[in-house]
Amino acid sequence: MVVDVPLIVHDIRDIPLWLLREDLLEMGGTATVEDEITGKGWRVRPTPLEPFRLGLLEVGQVRLEIEVDDNREAEFRERFAKKTFRARG
Repeated sequence: MVVDVPLIVHDIRDIPLWLLREDLLEMGGTATVEDEITGKGWRVRPTPLEPFRLGLLEVGQVRLEIEVDDNREAEFRERFAKKTFRARG
């Protein structure tokens, strides 16, 4: 259970909300309520944002509110980075 930890806010572009949720579930998380996924020592609330626009280009964005125990933060960040890494062309 995550208790009294600082909130990390991270905005991500180019990965759809459904795929981020799937990645978090594959990391061992469980959907506890509609907008929250909880794992061992961490909790994430993904929220869709308005698309990022540059001219005619539109890219989806998601805000992640992450709470993670201090002793698990480095492990969570490493696993999350590997899980969400996508090949860029």
